[in-house]
Amino acid sequence: MITVRWFARHPLLIVLILMTAYFQMATGQFLTGANMEGIALDGAVLAIVAVPGAVLLICGYLDLSVGSTLGLGAVVAAKFMVDVGSTAGIAIAAAVVAGALVGAVNGYLCSVCSLSPFIVTLGMLTAIRGIDLLVAPLPLSGFGASFDALGAGRIFGVQTPVLMAVAVLVLGAAFLTLTPGGRYVFAIGVNREAAYLSGIAVRRLPLLVYVASGAAAGLAGAIEAARLDSAPAGSLGVQFELTVLTAVLLGGVAFSGGQGSVFGVFLGVVFLGALQNGLTQLDVPDAWQQVVRGAALVAAAALASIHLPRALRRRLIGARDEQRTAGEEASPLRAAAFVPAE
Repeated sequence: MITVRWFARHPLLIVLILMTAYFQMATGQFLTGANMEGIALDGAVLAIVAVPGAVLLICGYLDLSVGSTLGLGAVVAAKFMVDVGSTAGIAIAAAVVAGALVGAVNGYLCSVCSLSPFIVTLGMLTAIRGIDLLVAPLPLSGFGASFDALGAGRIFGVQTPVLMAVAVLVLGAAFLTLTPGGRYVFAIGVNREAAYLSGIAVRRLPLLVYVASGAAAGLAGAIEAARLDSAPAGSLGVQFELTVLTAVLLGGVAFSGGQGSVFGVFLGVVFLGALQNGLTQLDVPDAWQQVVRGAALVAAAALASIHLPRALRRRLIGARDEQRTAGEEASPLRAAAFVPAE
């Protein structure tokens, strides 16, 4: 049931409604069907990557390499279509596998080896961009109608990328709210040590989420290549990781982990898409659009600082009490023999 308290927990929705009303009054065509379709199509790729990115952040990890991984997915799919002459399905699968491999490397280094996610994924951002350029020094194009349908096709009248984004949003929400894995993600983000003592796979689970994040970025790269009918390795996906992070933080996912929802991420994606579309319709120069997007990221941090402490404090206290209780109930021999799932 939608109440005042519900709106208070989703302040971005109120801002989105007010912003939409302003753009409609200012342009007179913001709420037209064609424009809404354009916003949905532009936001589809962002949503596909933002959902696993949000799960990672809830888990206490970060992936700054998704922009370069998106570029890798695009050039790999393009290579398979142009040079190998494969079918569209194989090219798309190759892009997803390439992204998943990048995610596996990130996950192994960050989760299993306990290296800094910020440093590892920042380094991978640069390294994968170099690999993109090695794979396709020159932009590839001319992929054929079967592949282009991935970006411009329709199923039951709905654009294919939008349907894929809806599927990712539904799967992400189901995972976080209906499965033990989703609860474990929140537990790891709140208190990794307490989650470890509870028998949660504190290394394996983040590794799998990293793989999912990379695979989603690879798929997004294939979609972008299909939409553009081109795969420019040097520019495709540049600064995309910042857009993903902005959408996730605007959606209420705590940068420190342990808090967030897929619905919030959906709001963040829609907000950014509507903002960019409205500013473009108002003929706002690109430089000022960048200023506004940067301000949106700062606003996201402000929202997080306002709403995080009380909720996070409750979770931290609960996890601490659970850990203390477990320690009091377990004997030294039992504790030494306990080996959590990895």
